[in-house]
Amino acid sequence: MAQPTLTLKDIKLRAVSVPLRRPLVTRVVTIERAPLLLIDLETEQGITGRAYLFGYLPQGPVYMAPLLCGIADMCRGDALAPVDLFAKARKGLTLMGHEGLSLLAISGFDMACWDALAQAAGQPLAVMLGGTTDPIPAYNSNGLGLMDPSALADEALALIDEGGFKMIKLRLGRERLADDIAAVRNVRAAIGDDVLLPVDFNQGLDVEEAVRRGRALDDEGIYWIEEPIVYDDLIGNARITAEVATPIQVGENFYGPKDMARSLEAGACDWVMPDAERIGGVTGWLRAAALAETAGIRMSSHILPEVSAHLMAVTPTAHWLEYVDWANPILAESLKIENGHALLPNVPGTGISWNEAAVEKYQVDL
Repeated sequence: MAQPTLTLKDIKLRAVSVPLRRPLVTRVVTIERAPLLLIDLETEQGITGRAYLFGYLPQGPVYMAPLLCGIADMCRGDALAPVDLFAKARKGLTLMGHEGLSLLAISGFDMACWDALAQAAGQPLAVMLGGTTDPIPAYNSNGLGLMDPSALADEALALIDEGGFKMIKLRLGRERLADDIAAVRNVRAAIGDDVLLPVDFNQGLDVEEAVRRGRALDDEGIYWIEEPIVYDDLIGNARITAEVATPIQVGENFYGPKDMARSLEAGACDWVMPDAERIGGVTGWLRAAALAETAGIRMSSHILPEVSAHLMAVTPTAHWLEYVDWANPILAESLKIENGHALLPNVPGTGISWNEAAVEKYQVDL
């Protein structure tokens, strides 16, 4: 049966600031509220594609909204063909650059386009892309920040119990290496050896310190070390990858598949974890997944689990879905987790729809 042709009518944008159940305390920033930009992509045929972007900073949605409005203006009346519109939007924003805010806006637009198309096809996005709705292995990334090491055990056990998780992530980067090691050992003593434990430095170290701490962590049974230094220091990341035995994971700051290709060419990581809103939405993710398959490298996701779960379903070297619940309060139906796996909703599209009462409660000005 032929898929209906959709035509872009308009984009409606709203910003919300959602309090996190557990503040995200990292070496470089503490995040207590999730600034989200909600996207409703309206078509002439009455189907609305939805997506959201995480703004990182409180003013993040304000920065991204004008670019999305500009994309809507340049594509209004066009057939909803995401690959073509992705190229058109990139060309239209060339003078603004192909990375940074431009790519974030294009990614949000792209995800909303694909959601609308999958709705029109009457299929979950994963199925429309050629995959299935089989459960996706997920880990809980909703806590374990830079709190007192002695307080981590109870939170670690709570994170496991929230969905039968077999992996939880711990943030590191305290002033003293000894305190980081104490944090790791306190969590490990609480969770046992059967639960995997990756750690994340959130780009907080320099190269020398990353090598020193990485070698110390090699003896602690860590599953991966994430973003030890600033993301764009490929030479530094390559050195760490070569000198530390524990796998090095980067990728949440890849601005498009080309960034990922450069990182792989430089040997700057063992595994990758692109972010759907930075890699280029669905279109960019599929291209990145092909690179990972060619390189034979495992590929996980970064935040945005509602869309990322569908993308992991069609990723040949799929590894782990990062689960965060930051958008749950403003969603009509949140992503379900059972036995450490994300359950893809068996509904057309991505399954994203808004809890309008909550959106009104948390809405902020754009």
